[in-house]
Amino acid sequence: MLGEYRITGRGAAEISASVERGVGSGELAPGQPLPPMRELATELGVNPNTVAAAYRALRDRGVIETVGRRGSRVRSRPASTARGSIRVDAPPGVRDISEGNPDPALLPPLDDALAAAARHNAAHPGLYGQDPVDPEFARLARAGLDSDGVPPGPVAVTSGSLDAIERVLAAHLRPGDAVAVEDPGWGSLLDLVPALGLRLVPVGVDDEGPLPADLDRALRAGARAVVVTCRAQNPTGASVSADRAARLRALLAARPEVLLIEDDHGHSIVDLPLHPLAGVTDRWVLVRSTAKAYGPDLRLAVLTGDALTVDRVGGRQQLGPGWVSRLLQRAVLHLWTSGAVDVPAVARAYGERRGGLVAALAERGVAAHGRSGMNVWVPVADETGAVARLLHAGWAVAPGARFTTLAPRGVRLTVSTVTADDIGPLADAVASAAGPAPARSYG
Repeated sequence: MLGEYRITGRGAAEISASVERGVGSGELAPGQPLPPMRELATELGVNPNTVAAAYRALRDRGVIETVGRRGSRVRSRPASTARGSIRVDAPPGVRDISEGNPDPALLPPLDDALAAAARHNAAHPGLYGQDPVDPEFARLARAGLDSDGVPPGPVAVTSGSLDAIERVLAAHLRPGDAVAVEDPGWGSLLDLVPALGLRLVPVGVDDEGPLPADLDRALRAGARAVVVTCRAQNPTGASVSADRAARLRALLAARPEVLLIEDDHGHSIVDLPLHPLAGVTDRWVLVRSTAKAYGPDLRLAVLTGDALTVDRVGGRQQLGPGWVSRLLQRAVLHLWTSGAVDVPAVARAYGERRGGLVAALAERGVAAHGRSGMNVWVPVADETGAVARLLHAGWAVAPGARFTTLAPRGVRLTVSTVTADDIGPLADAVASAAGPAPARSYG
């Protein structure tokens, strides 16, 4: 059943670690069945309860799944196999548009902001026992949320969006609970959910956000949490429209017990309005990261939500890192107050590159998606072949397998550093690699 790989160990921790080693090395392939518990217990000379405990731990960590009477098997994409490993390394001479990074030329210099934070710290040293969120930072963050129609709620600060989402999910859910996520969607989130022992329930998306029919099915199937990207969805560029927001709010309002997490991925890099869903469920959060507009290495995100959820996140944070550096908070505060990022100009720059590429592809008979943000999603019939042909043509793109579960495959192109002169040659290369594709929803 397992080929050449032998599971070893006497205790549950040793047995589960042995399985994880096999998965990590590729010797236990995705979808591969594991021995029945009693059979493995006999082989290892241990109590069946020991193997049961090992399998339970592996399920909780998202490494294996149990399929009724068919037993247990390695997940099709186990948590120990990160989607980030599905990538194309760009050799010398190949343009890399696969990584999803912002344009460095559009990021603000940090010299003045960091110096201002240091001066503030000299006058008001950061010490134990102080508020985890700088009061002025919290005030300005909340004012920005208010202006976008986000319901009232306390403010917390985390080390980026994924850190926020992980903390919120852990605050309310337990292993085995189902989470509705966008498909295609953010690869790191698609890894995180099973790593927490939670079950992914894919929800299709189109240019206006999650498909209401798919979300309805997920909720009827028992999803206890929903994660929605408000704007600049990764990888498709979807942005939740006013009409779509109204339909999604109606579905969520009927299930107030569901945890709602909104990731405002496009904050400060898009000019489309925010249409928040927050407030129709009892438990909700909205997250805004500084990564795309101010720089990924700042590692800071603002989180607001209902008082209980934010309190749980803050309480658990106190038992770990304690707080996100107030020096970083003051640096970001300076960036905000000094107008270091010209949001309309940044949104216009990304919009011209993204829109130009989508239009050029349409002229060549290729359907592409990119309503907002810095990415363009191109559905393709043969993903591996398209990636290889584009690499041969001088372009490294992100394979769609990094972002999908059940959705049709595609490739993601990040337009951050694409120039007007690049658009024609890039569109030619994509058209040649992908071939004409009919316009369709990609849910």
